[in-house]
Amino acid sequence: STGPKLVLFNYQDSRSSIHPTDFLAGFAGYLQVDGYAGYEKTHATLVGCWAHARRKFVEAQKAQGKGKTGKADVALNHIQKLYALESKLKTVPPDKKYDARQTLAKPLLEQFKSWLDKSSESVTKEGLLGAAITYSLNQWSKLMRYLDDGRLNIDNNRAERAIKPFVIGRKAWLFANTKSGAQASAALYSLVETAKINGLEPYDYLCRLLTELPKANTHEQLQQLLPY
Repeated sequence: STGPKLVLFNYQDSRSSIHPTDFLAGFAGYLQVDGYAGYEKTHATLVGCWAHARRKFVEAQKAQGKGKTGKADVALNHIQKLYALESKLKTVPPDKKYDARQTLAKPLLEQFKSWLDKSSESVTKEGLLGAAITYSLNQWSKLMRYLDDGRLNIDNNRAERAIKPFVIGRKAWLFANTKSGAQASAALYSLVETAKINGLEPYDYLCRLLTELPKANTHEQLQQLLPY
């Protein structure tokens, strides 16, 4: 995208699908997500996250036991090839990245899909490996979608990294005492994380914001205080 880079936290009091539907009303672009069913009711074009798919195979690999190898290792090897390719394409322009993915990533994905289909017939769905295979198959059309546009990422780890400070903080303060407090927290984290991804030092930015905000009387002046 050519628009500003920003991180936006939005507080809601439940995981009901009505919240992403309302929040994303009118949006019909790409939305990179995990397997949460609530996103299905939006008008966005959903893009799967390979980090989430990979994580489930990592869990299955750990369950194999120390020093043991199995089907989870095979799956992770398939996924690693996709990431190795993405590493090589990191600085490639979107149009050329699209071409390279069609030529190089698509055959790898087709091989993995064939393996998933075959493995699903012999692996119980109740175990961690079966759950990982089922997740990937259920999400397959979305997991393939990053091939459609060179601007898309293979995963949404950028969002995962942005939310990590909030998750760490939550372990200390556990919860917000009021709804307004939760909304204020979301606004503050939005400003701080947006400042960070735009190369600003959060403390310096907040000092400038708190100094200049009382002087801002117009929409244009407020716009100039945004962290991008």
